[in-house]
Amino acid sequence: MGAIYKSDKHKTDISKSANKFFYEQALKDVYPIAGIDEAGRGPLAGPVVAAAVILPLDWYFKGLSDELIGLNDSKQLSPQKREYYYNILTTSSLIKWAYAAVEPDEIDKINILNATHKAMALAIKKLAQPPTHLLIDGNPVKSLTIPQTAIVKGDSLSYSIAAASVIAKVTRDRIMMDYDKIYPNYGFALHKGYGTKQHLNALLNYGATPIHRKSFAPLNNQQTELF
Repeated sequence: MGAIYKSDKHKTDISKSANKFFYEQALKDVYPIAGIDEAGRGPLAGPVVAAAVILPLDWYFKGLSDELIGLNDSKQLSPQKREYYYNILTTSSLIKWAYAAVEPDEIDKINILNATHKAMALAIKKLAQPPTHLLIDGNPVKSLTIPQTAIVKGDSLSYSIAAASVIAKVTRDRIMMDYDKIYPNYGFALHKGYGTKQHLNALLNYGATPIHRKSFAPLNNQQTELF
């Protein structure tokens, strides 16, 4: 019996990875289902952004529209592909989507985990169609009162979450490119606020800007000690 069980489980795992509407199909009776993902938990500067996306119910069984073939976790897409999918996702009349950002000063007050969860809640609230179930990338979010399914690496296993990951990532990247024009010495257009060598050197030379997260190391310590 054990061998049969393992074989069946293996087949289930394969079906989940091969069919990126696996979770949506299983939850079809509680539609609308929103995929939720975030971008920007790790950077030293800029907001954390979350997106919520509801794809059409019939896509769960017919598949994505031809324009979206290849949609995937935003981290596995080139910047050009992310922009391409973003433009389709945000201009289609069939797709409901929204995003929300929590700024660095609030991140410093409530911590990045709570800020991420707040951004998710705000994005869900902004949806034109309230969802009855959530597919969330990563771990469960207890502060969200809507029934949810948390999926580890969900942005590569669910099209709904992948769509949210693209919208969150492109939105945040655009915000950081705008900040690059305001603070040109930091290279925000290149590293998007992450702690690269270029960014750390800029902090050493010019100090922190208003968009830096003061609660993040090395900004929460004396620069003379950490730089």
